[in-house]
Parts: sequence; C-alpha cells; structure tokens
Amino acid sequence: MKKTARFVIWICSKFTREEIEEIVKGLLDVLANRNPEVKPKDDFKEKQPHYRDFFVDPNPPLKAPLKPTPKLDWRKLLSAYEKKNDHLPPALFLAFSFAKDLIYYGTFGSIVNFVST
Repeated sequence: MKKTARFVIWICSKFTREEIEEIVKGLLDVLANRNPEVKPKDDFKEKQPHYRDFFVDPNPPLKAPLKPTPKLDWRKLLSAYEKKNDHLPPALFLAFSFAKDLIYYGTFGSIVNFVST
C-alpha cells in the first residue's frame, strides 16, 4: 500500500466528515497558491542534493609553475641498467626485447611518429 493511501486511511480514522472537508479545502487553497503562508514541500533538494554546493579549496593556488620532470628514454634506461648489471631479469628481458622488435619492425611506427610530432 502506498504512503498516500495509508495517509488517507489515517485521516478518515481520526477526523469527522466536516473536518476532512475543511482539510480538503485547505489543501486546495495551498495548491491554488491562495494561502501564501503555507507552501507545499519542495523536493528539489532531495532529488539534487549537491546543486550549487560550492566550497573554496583550502590550499592556495600555485605561485610558480611546477618544475617539469625530465622525459625518460627507455633505451637510455636500458643501457644504464645493462652497464650496472650483467643481465636483465627474465621478465624485463622479454618485455624489452619484445618492445625492440615491435619498434624495429615498424609495428609501433605510426604511434612513434604521432608521439614525436
């Protein structure tokens, strides 16, 4: 049973016929905006709880731009790692050899050209 149906049953059980007619007249006045003191409940805030819910960030904005991080080249990293260590671990060996083959055979050619331009 819906809330409104239960509410109607409750009203009928608590009030007489004349009182119910007064309640209905009062509700009709509210719906017709003839009673400015009483307004129907606005459920907009329930449907949109974050509407215009602004706040100021407590952290101030940056005064100077961040230092750019240097771009790392995987080839230089690989050569530095190979100089420091005798061999690559098996997972890194497979990953780097696969990447070398893809770039060598031109599989990533369009991506490399796109990134470099």
